[in-house]
Amino acid sequence: MEPPIVIDAHTRHVARVMFSPDNTILLSSGMDNLIQAWAVQEWTQKHTFFGHTNSVNAIAMTPAGDLLITGSTDTTVRVWQYPSGDVEHTLSGHRKTVASVAVSPSGEYIASGSYDGLVKIWDVASGEEILSLTQIGRNVGSVDFSPDGKFLVGAGLGDDIYLWAFPSGELVRVISGHETAVNAVMFSPNGEMLGSIGYEETLIIWDTKNWERVHSMTLESRAMDLTFTADSKKVAAAIDYGIRVWNLRTGEIDKQYELPVKGVYTVAVSPKRRWLAAGSADGKVRIYEIRKVSKKSQ
Repeated sequence: MEPPIVIDAHTRHVARVMFSPDNTILLSSGMDNLIQAWAVQEWTQKHTFFGHTNSVNAIAMTPAGDLLITGSTDTTVRVWQYPSGDVEHTLSGHRKTVASVAVSPSGEYIASGSYDGLVKIWDVASGEEILSLTQIGRNVGSVDFSPDGKFLVGAGLGDDIYLWAFPSGELVRVISGHETAVNAVMFSPNGEMLGSIGYEETLIIWDTKNWERVHSMTLESRAMDLTFTADSKKVAAAIDYGIRVWNLRTGEIDKQYELPVKGVYTVAVSPKRRWLAAGSADGKVRIYEIRKVSKKSQ
């Protein structure tokens, strides 16, 4: 296996990595209060976003790629113009750490999850708060919109996953299966699956038609993040010392990457499935080429 490309991205823990919708930028955020943008393939630094006064735990982008959304331990959500870095809105309303943000498929709404136990919905254009969902009640760690924009999922401290209709905010289902906290939830790009990681070191894949388990993977250690490939055929999880990638047809491990550091907090796969990025406690982002493609493609 070829060694990874290593970026010295942050001076403290890397909290989140993601690829831009157009596949040209890798974004990272960290406990050094910064958001960094890196050119895909060259892996050179393009932009740095300053403004948060504490750890930046969550990043998302509108589908058009013109706005960057961030959530921080400073309790705010920021909406930045991309790539200028001008702040469009600073969204204040949470009382504790903002741990997760997501953008609706239409690009019109933001969901934020906070350690104050709330999931809030914001209007992107106006910056106004539209809904505040209270059912989780403790330490919301992860939120995501379904690809069709009809549902919002959230989870946190407690063993249940909450599913709301969107935009009404009506709670339509509580999904049980984990034993402790749920660290991460994410819909597959095709909308047919929901992935969830529990603090008890289990990754569960749910069928969104009937909410039954498709797969239940026992992890080797604590895991904090997961992501699907764009074709919804594979899922990757960040565990303490590395990354594991499963084939969702068989439920078997497809690839595994070992990192020389304890604390791999975040993982992302590029839209064209060429690159896998992992962010860790040593402030580095490691990029693996997971699929060989032609020179014209990324």
